[in-house]
Amino acid sequence: MPRRVDHAERRTEIAEALLRVAARRGLHAAGMRDVAAEAGVSLRLVQYYFETKEKLLLYGLQHLAGKFGKRVAARIRAAGHDPGPRAMIEAMLTAALPIDEESRAFHLVYTSYAVLSVTDEVLAAQPFLTNPDAAESAVVALLRQAEESDLVQPGVDVRLEAVSLLAMSAGLGTGILVGQRSPESATTVLRHHLDRIFRADGTDTGTGE
Repeated sequence: MPRRVDHAERRTEIAEALLRVAARRGLHAAGMRDVAAEAGVSLRLVQYYFETKEKLLLYGLQHLAGKFGKRVAARIRAAGHDPGPRAMIEAMLTAALPIDEESRAFHLVYTSYAVLSVTDEVLAAQPFLTNPDAAESAVVALLRQAEESDLVQPGVDVRLEAVSLLAMSAGLGTGILVGQRSPESATTVLRHHLDRIFRADGTDTGTGE
């Protein structure tokens, strides 16, 4: 009896092949024929599942975002039971830093999607900013939780700090990719700014009084 094809699994395998090619050569150079060769399947099969390169790219973006969500969740679990707002924010920010092969591929490919969406009409028409906006909302919510628990310095603008932290994380990630700084120095910078936002403990205002 022939093995039943798991279409979801096959689409995932093709998406993974796309991400591997994009991580090595850049997203602009990841043609459907290249992806088929990487996945070890025929070009016809890739076209059967995705029809066009644009559809393949969009599915790959969704798959990449899902992988990142799982990476963040794993880092939060590693922080222990009920880690608190600061530890959860730090887990989110450091998950995107290209400090290992998986996160390097994520940062490189996600940045490529952002650049390509500027000139590709199909990608530009998609809600590309949905995931960054979701990240911003999540950081804002955690900072507000910390504010309600008196864990942040007085006068902190939680939304402004959330935007700043996410922009900083993205910039630091690019710096690591191009060899401008090390993962350790990037992590030190992030923790420095978290120290500026959060109190040393639940009562210290940082004023020394």
